[in-house]
Amino acid sequence: MSEALNIPGWRHTYSGKVRDLYVPEDSADARLLVVASDRVSAFDFVLEPGIPEKGALLTHLSRWWFAQLEDVPNHLAEGEIPDVVADRAMLAMSLDMLPVECVVRGYLTGSGWLEYQASGTVCGIPLPAGLTDGDRLPEPLFTPAYKAPMGEHDENISFEKTVELVGAERAAQLRDASLAIYTRAAAIAEAKGLILADTKFEFGLDSDGVLRLADEVLTSDSSRYWDAAAWATGTTPAERMASFDKQIVRNWLAAHWDKQGTPPVLPDEIVAQTAARYRELIERLTA
Repeated sequence: MSEALNIPGWRHTYSGKVRDLYVPEDSADARLLVVASDRVSAFDFVLEPGIPEKGALLTHLSRWWFAQLEDVPNHLAEGEIPDVVADRAMLAMSLDMLPVECVVRGYLTGSGWLEYQASGTVCGIPLPAGLTDGDRLPEPLFTPAYKAPMGEHDENISFEKTVELVGAERAAQLRDASLAIYTRAAAIAEAKGLILADTKFEFGLDSDGVLRLADEVLTSDSSRYWDAAAWATGTTPAERMASFDKQIVRNWLAAHWDKQGTPPVLPDEIVAQTAARYRELIERLTA
């Protein structure tokens, strides 16, 4: 997956699809060092090559969003980040992570559009007839997913299944927090001429039982961002959904791979286009 970095005072303990986790060599220190790599994933596969500067770009964006949502408890911890990863790492509290990806959809697209075409629903939730790819939903939907073990695919689940996993009170808390954060973030994006079509959040509990927003937040990897002007004037899905995320990668893979075996290597132009869109999103949001 990745080669562990030699970071003085820290020991590599885990690598996910796109992030690496380090723990302090001092066992009395309960913080974690979460390092974002340049790896890129799609359809639950890690792809080659990575996206240059992706780790730094998405860490910058996460930090910016955490600052916009400073009243929402999060996983950030105090302390100095080692120089070798200063631009792409966050110091985080050690949390008891909940096994639910909290997906919020404000627009009909992606896997939701495929399901709607087949059954008129998104994650089992009935929607009005006559919607098209890229349409705004009547209201944002909370459509959770079960966080599958490494190497397995995440699974869309119902709210009732979420209750089974974490209990009724916690499930309602996750739903309400996710919808509230999405609504705030979508308004911020809209003021910058951007549409936040959908996103996913992860939450964990600290030692006092406080629910905290964790991992990356509202990045180009965990969200779909579209150009608002293109969405309003476009006549085809491609024109409407001028995206600032890794949809370029998804689209290329979908056209060149049947999701069997090892994914193909991404062409240089797809890598360059994706990196450029990541940078443009940050420029537009944070200007």
